[in-house]
Amino acid sequence: MLLSYHTKGMKEAGCDEAGRGCLAGPVVAAAVIIPEDFQHKVLNDSKQLNEKTRYGLVDEIKEQAIAWAVGVVDHQEIDQINILNASFLAMHRALDQLHTKANHILVDGNRFKNYGKIPHSCIIKGDGKYLSIAAASVLAKTYRDDFMKDLSKKFPQYAWETNYGYPTKAHRAAIKEHGPTPFHRMSFQLLPKQIELF
Repeated sequence: MLLSYHTKGMKEAGCDEAGRGCLAGPVVAAAVIIPEDFQHKVLNDSKQLNEKTRYGLVDEIKEQAIAWAVGVVDHQEIDQINILNASFLAMHRALDQLHTKANHILVDGNRFKNYGKIPHSCIIKGDGKYLSIAAASVLAKTYRDDFMKDLSKKFPQYAWETNYGYPTKAHRAAIKEHGPTPFHRMSFQLLPKQIELF
């Protein structure tokens, strides 16, 4: 079972993002503050959960969290500031919206940009270790998946309702056939480089 807190007595906001490796759409982050005594047998890294379980947890997380919020950085901003900075910005935007302010931030991964003067801890694979980060991963992924499913109605040939903008063979084949959409990240390598043999 995942841990309820990193440092006892702190209001910890767990942060995670979704969509960093996608070729299209935004990067989405969530910040979640859970009660120190919160426990859950099912909640885990969103990638370890099936879709039905993920969506089944969303309302429960929102109801039981002390505070939660989602931050979004769109594809154009990603192209301007790069995906790493965009991931940090999405987390900062989520933290900005928390109606209860954290005094410690738990971040999934090994890098983060300081958020004001609030201390943070980077936790590698933190979404599989701490409930607050796992909760953030679920909210970020479900929010982004819903966004891409909705967007796929306008661009059905790219199958975003199933690949969510990730670089699958089908997605790349659609880019090769139809070209990029206005929602593709033009700073990313949308198609593999071809090696010419002479």
